[in-house]
Amino acid sequence: MTEPVASFSRTIGIDYSGAETANSSLKGLRVYIAIGNEAPAEVLPPPSPKKYWTRRGIAEWLVERLAEDIPTVVGIDHGFSFPLRYCEVYGLEPDWPGFLEDFQRHWPTDTDHIYVDFVRNGAVGNGAAREGSSRWRRLTEERSPGAKSVFQFDVQGSVAKSTHAGIPWLRFIRQALGDRVHFWPFDGWEIPGGKSVVLEAYPKLWSSAFPAEDRTADQHDAYSIAASLAQAGVDGSLMETLQPKLTASEAAVAQVEGWILGVLGEAPRKEKPPAKQSTGRAPRSDRKTTTPGYVNRNGQEVLRGTDIPGNDNNQVVYVMRCKACDNRYGANGSDIWQRRCPACGGGASGLEF
Repeated sequence: MTEPVASFSRTIGIDYSGAETANSSLKGLRVYIAIGNEAPAEVLPPPSPKKYWTRRGIAEWLVERLAEDIPTVVGIDHGFSFPLRYCEVYGLEPDWPGFLEDFQRHWPTDTDHIYVDFVRNGAVGNGAAREGSSRWRRLTEERSPGAKSVFQFDVQGSVAKSTHAGIPWLRFIRQALGDRVHFWPFDGWEIPGGKSVVLEAYPKLWSSAFPAEDRTADQHDAYSIAASLAQAGVDGSLMETLQPKLTASEAAVAQVEGWILGVLGEAPRKEKPPAKQSTGRAPRSDRKTTTPGYVNRNGQEVLRGTDIPGNDNNQVVYVMRCKACDNRYGANGSDIWQRRCPACGGGASGLEF
């Protein structure tokens, strides 16, 4: 708390994509840069037959920019680490540099011709030895409404694929630049003066503050990151944002799990909803998704409820049946509407009942 937080001459916002391979030209990869008080401008990839950025190209470009003697803050839209539970399950030291090495050995998604799904399906790497549960959430995700687990694949708004594709490139940048770049908060909550910093950003926190104009959704996300970081540097709010209100134990966890810039440290208060006039009918959720006989869009049927606590907030376990293979398993009531069969549909493991 005694050292001054660095000031920055430029900000870079990156909207990420985990599609295809590290060398694929991806429309979803977008880069915007703001210099001083100027509005962010899009950075196009170097001239080549490829129209859009590749993940490798962005990483190499960042190494070049961050090697310059220009204090820069870079916000990237993917998870930088995993929940502490992941380290506990696999016997890993709660150490981010060690995590990067271990992850890249099992998920070599920075290698040519490798899709994230190739590792998920066991074709390459050893992803099965380092899988996570979509129920494992980082503290920062619990404190950020709408943020999904870094293990929650194949749903709208998921960052799982981009996270699994992007983490090895953080390792690449760190290896190339060493301590010339500060990875927040893993290298400390305070950024020494004169250093550049790379941090995790969540465009949803900021994008509504700026008109989209003629930008695509991906462009606007990258623009919003760069613009928000630049604005925070000018009005002085960046210093406060870099110091979320966490207890000492929470801060220690976040230095392993990472933290999304802009997420408040304090747990959000849940306001009691106003009482509704009784209609004599059960609430919609009780009449539908948790009612025995309900079948969701993936062919999963509710058989009965139980009194067993689930592993989601204030949930109990419901017994589900897959109509395709007759597999029976437990699920949180809050998950019924989107549940897939763990036996034949690629869904998460069922809960015990």
